[in-house]
Amino acid sequence: MASHPSSPGSRLRQEDSPPRIVEHPSDLIVSKGEPATLNCKAEGRPTPTVEWYKDGERVETDKDDPRSHRMLLPSGSLFFLRIVHGRRSKPDEGAYVCVARNYLGEAVSRNASLEVALLRDDFRQNPTDVVVAAGEPAILECVPPRGHPEPTIYWKKDKVRIDDKDDRITIRGGKLMISNTRKSDAGMYICVGTNMVGERDSETAQVTVFERPTFLRRPINQVVLEEETIEFRCQVQGDPQPNVRWRKDDIDVPRGRYEDYVLRVKKASVNDEGTFTCVAENRVGKLEASATLTVRAAPQFVIRPRDQIVAQGRTATFPCETKGNPQPAVFWQKEGSQNLLFPNQPQQPNSRFSVSPSGDLTISSVQRADAGYYICQALTVAGSILAKAQLEVTDDRPPPIIRQGPSNQTLGVDTVALLKCQASGDPIPSVSWLKDGVSLLGKDPRMSLQELGSLQIKNIKLSDSGIYTCVATSSSGETSWSAFLEVKESGGVMVIKNHDENELPGPPSKPQVTDVTKNSVSLSWQPGMAGASPVSSYVIEAFSQSVSNSWQTVADHIKTTQFTVKGLRPNTIYLFMVRAVNSQGLSDPSPMSEPVRTQDISPPAQGVDHRHVQKELGEVIVRLHNPVVLSPTTIQVDRQSQFIQGYRVLYRQTSGLPSPGPWLTQDVKIPSERSVILSALKKGIVYEIKVRPYFNEFQGMDSESRTARTTEEAPSAPPQQVTVLTVGNQNSTSISISWDPPPPDHQNGIIQEYKIWCLGNETRFHVNKTVDAAIRSVVVGGLQVGVVYRVEVAASTSAGVGVKSEPQSIIIGKEFRDVIIHGNRNNSITEQITDVVKQPAFIAGIGGACWVILMGFSIWLYWRRKKRKGLSNYLMFILLFHPVFLSSRPGLLNASDPGYPWLADSWPATSLPVNSSSGGPNDLSNFGRGGVCPGAVPGALRNRMRLIIISCQNLCAVNISSHIRYESDGWGPPMPVQTYLHQGMEDELEEEEERVPTPPIRGVASSPAAVSFGQQSTATLTPSPRDEMQPMLQVGSLPPQAPAPPVGYVSSTMVSDLETDLPDEDEEEEEEEEDEGYGARHPRGIEHTPGSSMDNLDSSLTGNGCFFAHICTIL
Repeated sequence: MASHPSSPGSRLRQEDSPPRIVEHPSDLIVSKGEPATLNCKAEGRPTPTVEWYKDGERVETDKDDPRSHRMLLPSGSLFFLRIVHGRRSKPDEGAYVCVARNYLGEAVSRNASLEVALLRDDFRQNPTDVVVAAGEPAILECVPPRGHPEPTIYWKKDKVRIDDKDDRITIRGGKLMISNTRKSDAGMYICVGTNMVGERDSETAQVTVFERPTFLRRPINQVVLEEETIEFRCQVQGDPQPNVRWRKDDIDVPRGRYEDYVLRVKKASVNDEGTFTCVAENRVGKLEASATLTVRAAPQFVIRPRDQIVAQGRTATFPCETKGNPQPAVFWQKEGSQNLLFPNQPQQPNSRFSVSPSGDLTISSVQRADAGYYICQALTVAGSILAKAQLEVTDDRPPPIIRQGPSNQTLGVDTVALLKCQASGDPIPSVSWLKDGVSLLGKDPRMSLQELGSLQIKNIKLSDSGIYTCVATSSSGETSWSAFLEVKESGGVMVIKNHDENELPGPPSKPQVTDVTKNSVSLSWQPGMAGASPVSSYVIEAFSQSVSNSWQTVADHIKTTQFTVKGLRPNTIYLFMVRAVNSQGLSDPSPMSEPVRTQDISPPAQGVDHRHVQKELGEVIVRLHNPVVLSPTTIQVDRQSQFIQGYRVLYRQTSGLPSPGPWLTQDVKIPSERSVILSALKKGIVYEIKVRPYFNEFQGMDSESRTARTTEEAPSAPPQQVTVLTVGNQNSTSISISWDPPPPDHQNGIIQEYKIWCLGNETRFHVNKTVDAAIRSVVVGGLQVGVVYRVEVAASTSAGVGVKSEPQSIIIGKEFRDVIIHGNRNNSITEQITDVVKQPAFIAGIGGACWVILMGFSIWLYWRRKKRKGLSNYLMFILLFHPVFLSSRPGLLNASDPGYPWLADSWPATSLPVNSSSGGPNDLSNFGRGGVCPGAVPGALRNRMRLIIISCQNLCAVNISSHIRYESDGWGPPMPVQTYLHQGMEDELEEEEERVPTPPIRGVASSPAAVSFGQQSTATLTPSPRDEMQPMLQVGSLPPQAPAPPVGYVSSTMVSDLETDLPDEDEEEEEEEEDEGYGARHPRGIEHTPGSSMDNLDSSLTGNGCFFAHICTIL
């Protein structure tokens, strides 16, 4: 049985097998435009065919379309020549499967996705600049552009990839972290995002590594003596270079007082002591270093001990106040004794000597053996000083007694006040006055001290109201008496004045002691003489050396003549006196009682507090108190008075000058005056002041010097030489401002800073700045373009801002930016105009204006010429015809020559005769261009010429005489003298009638000598009838008229061409001046001849000859 092969679909072969995928395609991510391959390999028998599907749809390959960019490889793989991917069309991206088929079936591969890689350009986050201090971490962060697959990141520094093997560098995600930065880490950093598409660079970020300030040299503690110069040095380093400033005890030192990081203190004083701190600061750190300054000052006496005269049994106090640095140790010693007395030394039993903490020596219950010299000594490490004073012991004497003191008064304004004060004592006391506790005399010329001690005040004022105290002082003590003076307006004031002494009661008798206890004494007395009114009461005064150095009122309002004084100290001696009182006042005191001692007690009463007593005692020494600054130009110097002739106050300027100024003096000639006012001083200046007593030509020792600074005021003058200049290129918005300080006499103190105002035309444009006093120029930036700024500068002291400088104006961002609008106001008008004329904008403007004017003039000139050409259509032409028959010459005067533009090219000049002679005196040349003249003029032209002549005659009132003829030469019939040819319509002539002047006189022949010709003409004139034109030319005689300028010569057939060849007006005027008797001049050698006749007109038009025209323009 034979076997027959069968088809695959009809019979299964034993060796055949269905398709099986042995290599499945894998997912792909491919860049756009790049080739790609999706692998797929299948096995089977027969060999299966492979097809590809994308997203469920069959993929078209080159087998289906040869132009396809997809190729099916023999192995079954799908090869893409390039990946096509756009925004709208994405034909290659998707999920692919390959299907292998044969007749036994098909096999489908796993899905494989083909994705197109993407990497955008813009980073989602660019790194930013970082400024760090060395040693601190630095962090740079970026987010790469969107992409697929997600891009990875690496970093570049100065275009070199960063090696992350450095332990200090960590790259995590988009962050670059550098720990413990160094100066070498500074540079330009770029974040690079990359995937299979490529790389993208971020914007550049700069990492700046600064260094904190560090000290190369620190200030050190210093101990110096007064008047020495010391320096504190401070040297620092850092990046950027640190700014260094100094501070003293938390107060900044002005920059003008140090330079080059060195703080220098000249002539150091105790006031300069303190802690000085060098502060170094830059953008990344701040550092401080401090040092102390100790100034050792030699001891000086603030209050020197003075000689004293003390009564026996009383207390003597020697003041001794010193100063120095450190505070001096003070001790006392009696001359000739080895015993030393120190402050706070434990007091010995029964010792009468003590030294207070301030250094005052007190001797209680002075005895005659205490007399002598006592030495006060002050000692420090800087030196020592000593002073001595004498103690003189005298008899026991009571303090002065004020017999009659001032009484309360109420007075009116502008009246005279008299405050009585009569004192007595041994020695004779001196009297002085106080008002409200302040010394009075010498301050007001209205006040004067009377002979017995009374105070007189003239022209009293409301301000004179107050408590007035009379003080009687002597070596034995002092006594005071006070009264109130009230000053009111004069109207309706009840005046209360002093009373006459006769109205006062007489003094009582000497008081008698009737009883004594340990703390009381009983007294009795007899009344004195009665005054103007009865005695109403008595007053008792007492004195005790142990209690006080003045009389004290111990009882008043006593109605009887006996009284017991209580509250006295035990075992104390007292003196008493009594005064009587009536309605008029107090009487003189009674005689003093005998000394009486109160009884003693056990234990003995505590001794007198000598320190308290010393405070109550008066001082009569030369002591300069701290001056009181009254105003910026005055200082009050207060010192205690001695019994001397006067005082000389010396003062000098110690600041604001290279060295202290000369001593100036002001004398105080009233010994009792205790203060003086120094005036006409400079503001904000330190003055050194001292006082020197004098008596006639003798001068005492100077007091200790004191210093005072007058108060500062705002500067009274502006900074000088203020200039404002632009900085940088033309687009700069910064200006530089410089100045000089105000004049020294107007600074009024220490300038601490300068204030600069840049004021725009609106508040929002204002820019203000404040700089230190040491700075003399500053750059101000950030100004607005196109805004006019007014710049002002002012100096400032602690009292405020001074006078501003004159405003300096400047424009930002204009051609005039360097021109100060106001500038120096002293410039003349000429200088200001010169400055403006020199500006480029002004020059350009003038050039543009000139160009516009020139163009306008050109347009106007062109328009005028066009207008004249247009008007030429309406001109009337007077043509003078000379018909000439030319039989032998090819042309007239070489008329075909280009030198005769007036002869139109269309002139018919063919086959003219060459030779023609004339028997007249004038020679005519050929009139032609080598051709033949037309044989006849058409009849229509003849008729038109007749009408033109008639119209011209009517318009111009020209009388053409028939007798004006050219004399015939026999070579042709006479020619018409003139023919008027009008171009245009009659109505157009009527519109221009007022522009056309009267035509000139015709009939005067031209001079034959005007133009001559070199040869005679051989032309023969063809005769023509005259009858036709003669009636039209029969006119009367012409009146004299101004000659009209000639225009030119043309043929009658070319009148229309003359419109473009008219001469200018200037030429016309010149020709008018040259024509004296002619209606028209005959240019180009052509003359009128008498032989020409008007009768020849018709023949000239109809003959076989040529003619030319002499045209006169009627203007």
